[in-house]
Amino acid sequence: MSIRRIKLAKQYIKVYDLSDSYMSGDEEKSNSAKINNEINGNWITVPAGTVQEARLKAKAKRRLRKNSSRDSGRGDSLSDNGDTVRFGPPPTSPKGKVLDRRSRQGKGRGLPKKGGAGGKGVWGTPGQVYEDEQQVDVRDPNYDEDQENCVYETVVLPLDEDAFVRTVTPIVKEYFEHGDAYEVAELLSELNLGTMRSDVPLLAVSLAMEAKASHRELTSRLLSHLCGRVLTHSEVEAAFHKLLQELPDLVLDTPTAPRLVGQFIARAVADHILPTNFVEGYKGRVDCGHTRAALDRAAVLLKMRRETGLRIDNLWGLGGGQRPVNQLIKEVNLLLKEYVLSGDVAEAECCLRELEVPHFHHQFVYEAIVMVLESSGDTTLRMILKLLKPLYDSSVITVDQMRRGYERVYMDIADINIDVPCAYSLLEYFVDQSFSSGVIDKNLRDLCPCR
Repeated sequence: MSIRRIKLAKQYIKVYDLSDSYMSGDEEKSNSAKINNEINGNWITVPAGTVQEARLKAKAKRRLRKNSSRDSGRGDSLSDNGDTVRFGPPPTSPKGKVLDRRSRQGKGRGLPKKGGAGGKGVWGTPGQVYEDEQQVDVRDPNYDEDQENCVYETVVLPLDEDAFVRTVTPIVKEYFEHGDAYEVAELLSELNLGTMRSDVPLLAVSLAMEAKASHRELTSRLLSHLCGRVLTHSEVEAAFHKLLQELPDLVLDTPTAPRLVGQFIARAVADHILPTNFVEGYKGRVDCGHTRAALDRAAVLLKMRRETGLRIDNLWGLGGGQRPVNQLIKEVNLLLKEYVLSGDVAEAECCLRELEVPHFHHQFVYEAIVMVLESSGDTTLRMILKLLKPLYDSSVITVDQMRRGYERVYMDIADINIDVPCAYSLLEYFVDQSFSSGVIDKNLRDLCPCR
């Protein structure tokens, strides 16, 4: 009998388990009735209101478990009587979608739109500062009506003489290296030259007279390019007037300054940056001998241009590798012939430097050796060795150029031997003397062909 009571008690406890089951249909109808349970022979009275409250709480718990984590973060909570209370709009409400700043398509990392600057009533991203224009107070005692329409600009002071020389000199020297007149015009246009504008041609010509012939040609092209872009015709004319006045001082550094200035004047007239009557305007008004020599040189060149069609635009010649190869070969042969007649090593070295073709010095070595092979006697051989030795020691002719010149003779000795029957023996003797003088090394000497 006791076993049966225990089983019945367990069934009643299972029925009234508040966390896992609901009340039966009959018990739901009686809200005020009391339920009597018998456990181990003892009857326990359970109020109906307590069961109803537990049932509602269990329902609310299960409902919250089914909701997603997205819906659970919208402010859902339980009231004291077990009802779910929402502090915001329901998930299906359009207003709830507006307040949600995350992507409505379920994409992205859930970050705010536009970096937090896209919501209603937002004044930009955090930390952004807006500078409002300061309103001018008319009643301010410091108010000035003339300052309302003022325009403030950066003013660059004009260059003085020292600053002009320090600034423009590097520009001109760099131009001698790259030869880009457009870059020089752009750099000069950025400077406030002021009254020193007419000194640009004067400085350029002064630097060119101390440089090479190719640099003088570049200077003439630069003056023609700057005239009309950076300089006016009157400023160029004023620069040449000042150049003639300073000619006595320029002669101290450059003895050939009168002749060079005359050529610059003739070239400027031919390029139409100086008036055609520039030289005639000085007739009868010149007292300085250097100025008179420069004007005479310019007058002669302009007269030859009118009568014989002399091309003054090619007055300075083509510099460096711009000249044809045949012309360079002729100039090298002429240089060697003049040296054999005069024996002046310094003059020959100066002429070789003025050719401005260090990549073509192997031709100079080749022509010198061929001249030795075609000559009779030892005089030419000794003079050529006397010339090659200082050129090699001073690195005017590099090791590679010297070696290439000798190797070219080795390759052409068979053809040279047709015109000079004893070319092999003469070449072998010259190579031995060159090795003894230190012009070539042992490896190059051993490469000498023998018949």
